[in-house]
Amino acid sequence: MDIRVLEYFLAVAQEQNITKASQLLHVTQPTLSRQLAQLEDELGVKLFDRTNHNTVLTEEGVVFRRRAQDIVSMAEKAKSELLQDEAELTGTITVGSVELMSVRELGRLIASFQEKNPQVKFELYSSNNEDINEKLRQGTLDVGLCLEPFNTVGYEYIRMRTMEQWGVLLYDEMPLASQDVIRPGELVGTKVMTVHVGTPTHMRLAEWSGKYAKKMDFYANYNVLYNAVMVARERKGAVICLKQDTSFDHMKFLPLEPKLELGSVLVWRQGQAFSKVTDAFIRYILEVYQ
Repeated sequence: MDIRVLEYFLAVAQEQNITKASQLLHVTQPTLSRQLAQLEDELGVKLFDRTNHNTVLTEEGVVFRRRAQDIVSMAEKAKSELLQDEAELTGTITVGSVELMSVRELGRLIASFQEKNPQVKFELYSSNNEDINEKLRQGTLDVGLCLEPFNTVGYEYIRMRTMEQWGVLLYDEMPLASQDVIRPGELVGTKVMTVHVGTPTHMRLAEWSGKYAKKMDFYANYNVLYNAVMVARERKGAVICLKQDTSFDHMKFLPLEPKLELGSVLVWRQGQAFSKVTDAFIRYILEVYQ
């Protein structure tokens, strides 16, 4: 299995058509079909279901696509790092981030670093703690901005100065929207969306709810707030979330009372051999915060 074959696989998965993918890749259709068949033989699974008009991923193919994307991205990143100009910092730093108010702090770090190193680019990836942690350990992300509680074993980190405030985004015509805060028990009987159950963050929310936690009716979980708000707004419902530096039409944010605030950390793998540009950015972070 080589990178070129993985790129072939990803192109067919994207186009869902052998002919279109072969034209995009500038290879013949028989060559592309043969490479895919050899890949399936090597893996011992069927990656595509083929019809007269479409080539779609099987369940195994969907799982493999995510790993293939990570491998190709890492290969491209390694190539870019090896071609860096020794006279000037160049390259791309990949940063994963949860949707947090402390992203403003991160933004200031990036802006000031790029002022001194204009050839450096950043690639931003938004997700939740669990996904960012996995990608940091895989090496597909260099640095991660994560919400506490976060297990920092195996990581170096700095703690951000901004505190993250928990509350509820409510459809503005709901009776609860007339209040100034949300107290434990007041959401019982209301269908709400919340962060993924079983995560450390969800456990902190359950602690805040106390005896009412088991009575809550969560109809959906989310990891990206914007999508959750769009669904909740259509349902004229509510989303338990962090306060954001933005607003949504017909949705009102009410903080939790007693106040529930959590910190955040900017983390990177301990002992990892980083590229020259990433190493310089980490040293810059430490200078600013220490």
